[in-house]
Amino acid sequence: MDALPLTVLVQQLAALLRGGRSPSRLWEELWLVHGDRDKDSDSGGPNARGKSSARPRVSAESVQLLAAARAASTIGESVAEAIRTASAKDLIGGNPSERRIWGELAACLDIAEASGCPLADVLTRFVAQLEAEDDADGARQTALAGPKATVRLLTWLPVFGLGLGMMLGVDPWGILLVNGVGLAALVGGIVLTVAGRVWSSRLVHAAVGVQ
Repeated sequence: MDALPLTVLVQQLAALLRGGRSPSRLWEELWLVHGDRDKDSDSGGPNARGKSSARPRVSAESVQLLAAARAASTIGESVAEAIRTASAKDLIGGNPSERRIWGELAACLDIAEASGCPLADVLTRFVAQLEAEDDADGARQTALAGPKATVRLLTWLPVFGLGLGMMLGVDPWGILLVNGVGLAALVGGIVLTVAGRVWSSRLVHAAVGVQ
């Protein structure tokens, strides 16, 4: 099952704050939803494990950060600093987007504390930004579906051509392998096919934003 997007977690934070939860209770309730997995699976009878596993959760790395935030809020330390410290330890080599969102969430906590602005309002604006990014990413993936399919089709088209020639009774391999011209055409076709695939893939990755 795919991990729950962090956008949903930030939405839950904002909703709990608007509902009047205190900062310490806020992280405790999030932990009850996303973090205490073993307890959920061991309670409620024989079907509890199946129900727990069916509930979408944040990633295991985010659970570690959630635990750090909960622990910091319980003892009155800075939640933002705890998130940054845990992120540097638990999200190294992980999902860059996940690491970025946790860092921006810590920045929202700092801004609310320094400015006195209600944290619920800050997080609501942050959620709007994340939702806009998700919508843009979805639109980008939809727009790139056609080029990706074209890259795959053009990659396999020479193979289909050879197979079609053999089905029609032609001997394409014999023509390509019997003399130097045929071999040169075969090698040139392979090189150009690979080069075209690499070039097309790089164009798609650049459009997606993959470095």
